[in-house]
Amino acid sequence: MATIYGSQFVMLLPFFLSIITTNGVLQPKYFDVTKYGAVADGNTDNTWAFLATWKDACAYAGRSRFWIPRATFLLGSISFEGPCNGSTTFLIKGTLKAPTDPSKFFTDTWIGFRYLENLVVKGGGFLDGQGSSAWKYNDCQKNSQCKSLPVTMRFDFVKNSKVHHLRSINSKNSHFNLFACYNMNISFVRLSAPADSPNTDGIHIGTSRKITISRAVIGTGDDCISMVSGSQDIVIHDVVCGPGHGISVGSLGRSHSIEHVMGIKVRNCSFMNTDNGLRIKTWSPSLYSVASDISFQNIFMRNVRNPVVIDQQYCPFPSGCAVQSTSAVQIKDVTFDNIWGTSSTKVALSLQCSGVLPCKNVKLININLAYHGPGGPATSTCSHVIGSSYGKQIPGGCL
Repeated sequence: MATIYGSQFVMLLPFFLSIITTNGVLQPKYFDVTKYGAVADGNTDNTWAFLATWKDACAYAGRSRFWIPRATFLLGSISFEGPCNGSTTFLIKGTLKAPTDPSKFFTDTWIGFRYLENLVVKGGGFLDGQGSSAWKYNDCQKNSQCKSLPVTMRFDFVKNSKVHHLRSINSKNSHFNLFACYNMNISFVRLSAPADSPNTDGIHIGTSRKITISRAVIGTGDDCISMVSGSQDIVIHDVVCGPGHGISVGSLGRSHSIEHVMGIKVRNCSFMNTDNGLRIKTWSPSLYSVASDISFQNIFMRNVRNPVVIDQQYCPFPSGCAVQSTSAVQIKDVTFDNIWGTSSTKVALSLQCSGVLPCKNVKLININLAYHGPGGPATSTCSHVIGSSYGKQIPGGCL
């Protein structure tokens, strides 16, 4: 057995200190994209350099740090896939820019993470989707043959992971998309695109469980946060939304009927000059499905066009919807608690449920929504709703 004597230990001490921290944990190893050929000029496509960096970072058995320094890097469509041999932190210190060449637009992902666990994406950097170069191609409402535009950052089959301290601007499609994810935490992010930019959802969630979104500022041309089929145990708090279409559950019922939505908790959020505030929407006609155990608590509205909405007649394609159709999505156990502020339209609360499956156990608690425009005060409109109201009700007369 080899022995290290005192003088040898002194000589080797700097080496041991370089790999072990004071609490005995191995220090992370950094994988710098510039060491793999990435060029920080904002014009060179760095996709292959980033993939080479990821290959080594993912293969490392310890704590790896994928390092993007403070500079501007052009990056094409790319997917970072696992599983990896250790925990990986993706550190974005600089700015990543998406292509503006139309030949590179038509894919569903700009930056993707797939089949990963214990991933952290952070760094304070920017994701610039350069969406203005592509938004004119988003014509799906008029063109049934339209092609998908890339989501800025997509997470597929990612578990026990965190995303925080990032800024995403001008996405071509959604900023973040989560599919089949479990136990993810997104916080301290700023997501922005112009109010008239099409389909630029802030965070879109589907077929995912135990997702927390907090301390985010989101202003987009579509939903700030949307949750579709299979979204379960979602907690959203301390989010500022505006401009945009609010926080939406749905639209539901067009597909994935067996993937129910349940356990949605939204609290301590603010909506500023948005088209909608809190919205649950289902297709009409629709497949059978269920949306249940949904609560909205301590919500402030300022100049919101439609502050509180349940819409079970949702169909954005007027020519493709059946007249007098009904939704087969059962909405139940929904609570709106302490919702206050101002509406920019006279109808501040609209609950339009299905005539076939009326909404059940809907609770309105301390609603105070004012309207200061012509024809005021604010009103409410409800149909096919079974529920109850408590405390202040402005506008009243609904339940």
